[in-house]
Amino acid sequence: MSVDCSRILAKSHPVVSAEQHIEDCLCIGRQLQECIPSIPLPDTESFWRVLYVVVVMHDVGKAHADFQALLRGLKNNWHRQRHELFSLKFVDGLQLPEAQKELVAFAVAGHHKQLGELDSFIRKNYKLEETDGCWGDWEEEKTDFEQECRKIDTGYITALLSRYAIEWNDVRKGFDIGIAIRRLKRTCPVAENDGFWEKLLLVGALKQCDHLASAGIRKIGGLQVKDFDFLLGYSLYEHQRKAAGAVGNVILTVPTGAGKTETALLWLRKQFGVKGQGRVFYVLPYTASINAMYERLNRDFGGEERKVGMLHGKLSQYLEYRMAEEDSFPEEAEKKQLLEDFKSLVTPLKVVTPFQLLKSLFGLKGFEKGMFEWCGCYLIFDEIHAYDPKVFAQIIVLLKFMLQCMKASVHIMTATLPRFMRCELEKVVGSHTEICASADLYEQFGRHRVKVKPGKLVDSLEEIQQRLEQGQKVLVVCNTVIMAQQVYQTLKAERRVLLHGAFTGRDRYRHERELQQERIDLLVGTQAIEVSLDIDYDCIYTEPAPLDALIQRFGRVNRKREKGICDCMVFEERNEVDRFIYRNEQVIARTLEILKQMAGKQEGIVREVFWQEAMDYVYPDWEEKDKEDYEQTVCLLEYTVFHELSPLVYSERREEEFKEQFAGVQVLPVALRSEYQQLLEEHQFVKAESLLVNLNEKRFMSLRKNQQVVRERFVFETDDTGKLYDKSVYSINRRYTEELGLLINEQETDLEENCFL
Repeated sequence: MSVDCSRILAKSHPVVSAEQHIEDCLCIGRQLQECIPSIPLPDTESFWRVLYVVVVMHDVGKAHADFQALLRGLKNNWHRQRHELFSLKFVDGLQLPEAQKELVAFAVAGHHKQLGELDSFIRKNYKLEETDGCWGDWEEEKTDFEQECRKIDTGYITALLSRYAIEWNDVRKGFDIGIAIRRLKRTCPVAENDGFWEKLLLVGALKQCDHLASAGIRKIGGLQVKDFDFLLGYSLYEHQRKAAGAVGNVILTVPTGAGKTETALLWLRKQFGVKGQGRVFYVLPYTASINAMYERLNRDFGGEERKVGMLHGKLSQYLEYRMAEEDSFPEEAEKKQLLEDFKSLVTPLKVVTPFQLLKSLFGLKGFEKGMFEWCGCYLIFDEIHAYDPKVFAQIIVLLKFMLQCMKASVHIMTATLPRFMRCELEKVVGSHTEICASADLYEQFGRHRVKVKPGKLVDSLEEIQQRLEQGQKVLVVCNTVIMAQQVYQTLKAERRVLLHGAFTGRDRYRHERELQQERIDLLVGTQAIEVSLDIDYDCIYTEPAPLDALIQRFGRVNRKREKGICDCMVFEERNEVDRFIYRNEQVIARTLEILKQMAGKQEGIVREVFWQEAMDYVYPDWEEKDKEDYEQTVCLLEYTVFHELSPLVYSERREEEFKEQFAGVQVLPVALRSEYQQLLEEHQFVKAESLLVNLNEKRFMSLRKNQQVVRERFVFETDDTGKLYDKSVYSINRRYTEELGLLINEQETDLEENCFL
């Protein structure tokens, strides 16, 4: 007698049959095999066969009568049981070699919860024999698992497995779910043990299939060699021609403005032609540079099919405000779908921060999905110099894991990098092609005249004002927000912008868009302008900073080399508070010394090739504290990755270690309280979040101690039922304006009714 498989549901909102969900998951699985073919296993065919069985088996436990009643809104006795546990009962009857059956059971058991949570759930809810004396209290009121299994429609399962040509026996009596989960827990391997890769990648692949299919995604994009045809119209530099023919890992050294991005894409085109498919991660250090690179690559790889995505901590806010600029504003469902596409592996090329990749390396919940996406991937690291010793150490471990374990290929780009850091990169990358810009190109890239001026920047504001009145576009960079605000308020220009880290997300985005869309005569900023904003100024006045930071700042002047030689003014004296920003006085001293030497030669005109010599002078070797931080971070993270990381085992300690890197707290300026409340009531949660300002943790603690920062609770309704929800944030009693940002030394005087009165 035939069984109607369509009557068993997998989901209720929207209604999806179990049969349809399996087909959707298998469709994703077939595309994964095409898009991510380089699985780091000796027998990839076996892996994909096992994944097929896992996909078919992962939801068979949903054939439980009470679960089906729950999905249909009928009276039931489901009591929040776990459907994957019932699926294991039927996995036990598969006619497979025991090793493969264990793989199937491992992935099916863990596709929603980690094994420790399932173990606790079983102990709490089911009657279990005291097998081996391990299970403790046996209570009469607990549920009988075997009796619950009798409520499962075995006719459906028999028909389903027959349809998919999966052989199995009748379900064995005496199956003990407690023993089964305990056995799976004991077999959770770490990277140095047998079985680690099969289980890790199988769990990751199943989660990808299940989550993408459940999200309604039916198509996974891929890059083809023809997608890079837009590069063929470029007139190439010598280093670009070399990259276009290089197969395998590359370390590229070229001056800023010499087409690093095009060089990386030419390399990528070659890899796709020779090595084939793999996901691409374009890694940049800052949100602003990621946004700009995403928009650029999205134009380059334009077409009906979305090829480019991005990931960073402010992604939702970016999408909210960026799409508001479009002529036809998308519906909420479309925005959610776009966000889902960016976060998933739907887009074959993602622009990301390193922290989005490091999440998986730290073993944060669901890391198996992320690591599966790494199989045979292509990594492009841009601005590798822009990280402190701890983050650089984490990137080194990430590269080691990717290159040694995941069959990844890497293209690393830098303008200047201290020799000792480059040595660490070369050691971990191993065999690679080294590509440098030609001597002729370096000669052509003379574009800056460096001058070291006595005194402080604030002593030369009249000179800066004169430049503005002469029609020059002037960039001014300060080391602190307070100084940037002071300078901005003093200088006058018809079109001017202030950019620093003490703006709300909304205003920071607006200021960055102004820079990209309009001619701005005066830009005053902090380290925020060191990122890859596509801006081009006639001259720069900057407070003293380490050489690598100054080189980045200079890169925003005469960017396209169309203005002859432009002035880069660096001041000798620091403000007292600058010592909290750049603590290493010797680095600052050596920076000023080498800049003075440059200023005394050839009228201060800098040949780009000298920057590497200067970097090696300023940074001859690790500073003792930096080296200690670097080595300790490498050691601890390598131990975590290779000796602790295990599929379906997540650690709160590692979660905390990862979060500790982001020192800072978000606060709500008191002047924005009413708007924040209104946005919550309108369910505009992303826009509400964009009204918060990042505050240094030490500053936060000081203000909280003086009761200038308080915890505040906002109450709002989320639907028509009238049910109330609340959200707590820190409010700060400091003045805020859209033009200047958070004025940390000025209390808000117009408080009216709020928590500070």
